[in-house]
Amino acid sequence: MLHHTNDLGRDRLFPLVCRLAIPTMLAQLVSVLYSIVDRIYIGNIAVIGDIALAGVGVCGPIVTLLGSFASLVGLGSAPILAMRLGEGRREEAERVVANCFVMLLALSAALTALFLLLKGPMLMWFGASEASFAYADTYLSIYTCGTVFALLATGLNSCLIAQGCSGLGMLTVVLGAVMNIALDPVFIFALEMGVAGAAVATVISQMASCALALFCLLRPGAMVRLRPGGFDWALVRQILDFGLPTFIIISTDSAILIVLNSVLQRYGGPVEGDKLVTCATIVQSWFLLISLPMGGITSGSQSVVSFNYGAGNLERIKRAIFYIAALCVAFCALMTLAAHTAAAPLFVGLFTRDAELASRSVGYIQIFTAMIIPLAVQYTLVDETTALGRAHLSLACSLLRKSVFLGSILALPALFNAGATFYCEPVADGLAACVTGCLFAYHFPRILKKRAAGS
Repeated sequence: MLHHTNDLGRDRLFPLVCRLAIPTMLAQLVSVLYSIVDRIYIGNIAVIGDIALAGVGVCGPIVTLLGSFASLVGLGSAPILAMRLGEGRREEAERVVANCFVMLLALSAALTALFLLLKGPMLMWFGASEASFAYADTYLSIYTCGTVFALLATGLNSCLIAQGCSGLGMLTVVLGAVMNIALDPVFIFALEMGVAGAAVATVISQMASCALALFCLLRPGAMVRLRPGGFDWALVRQILDFGLPTFIIISTDSAILIVLNSVLQRYGGPVEGDKLVTCATIVQSWFLLISLPMGGITSGSQSVVSFNYGAGNLERIKRAIFYIAALCVAFCALMTLAAHTAAAPLFVGLFTRDAELASRSVGYIQIFTAMIIPLAVQYTLVDETTALGRAHLSLACSLLRKSVFLGSILALPALFNAGATFYCEPVADGLAACVTGCLFAYHFPRILKKRAAGS
């Protein structure tokens, strides 16, 4: 049932990991629709579809950058909340939720004002062309006005999942995504609002997700309720410390994709640049089908690791991490197969009817996702190291991957051509997985030994 609460300390481990990971994975898979459904409909607008898609594609990393602040707070709160529950300290767990809520409200106000003030220059710096700017500006202006709903929905959803209510967490995401799918054609085509309609549909959908997440945390039957009061600067700092690795992963992903769009425009030139940005938008939409669900598996399962770390059950921690890694590898193996079969051309065909753009996009998808199986290992180890309270180690591994990614983006087109930029992802994924695996093998036994000693 959707309100079922899992026993993180005693339930059979593999079914428990599946009950937490799979709904969260599916919720993230559905949440991808927030990003790609708008793009699919926009790409199919008569006459302007391809250039409008390039404009919205420039907005994509900026929208993700906004969302990274929800992950900073939500995923920073979740391990602490789960640890407090594992230690039997429910009142302190409620203080975590209360502080999470206040932080999300404060960040929403600040980010809305900042992004509305700077959106014009940002779009031109980050890859918009004279042809695509108007579409990018329209979409980002409307989306930014709904920042508070986006951040609250995502951040509070992490608090639901952390207390074992993965079904409710999935429902909040599914509600918004289904509404977005239903409203997009109404606003874009029936009301003839075009790009503006896509943004309006997204904001309304996020309002619905936010309302449901609040209801679930305010209801009397919630294990950990959202209650007023208890703001604590020390707890805020702890939340930020835990959330920083994930925030940096997501925010630097956004920054790097912004650089990617800018490099493609620079090396591609006025016409070829817009084509490459359109292809990159489609490729990133496919990559979201991989990265967000995989992140759902690893983040959704963090509560098992954190709870048992708090309870001192070290054997369950080892087995849980093994099962989480196995799920991620299996998922990425399936997506690798899909990239090299009919699935990729069918997916690309949803965005564009231009045969040249479609063919190039399929080839770039296959290049971009060539090393996602090693990436599955890196995702698992980074997120579960965070769940063990070693956020700085996770951060170091994440920054390594981003550094290689960024260096490749800047070097490859200069050495070869603009299209070579798409090789940046597999280069970064393969190297980062190797280094992260070695570091985890060294530190993990020491982390468990220290916990066993009671420190």
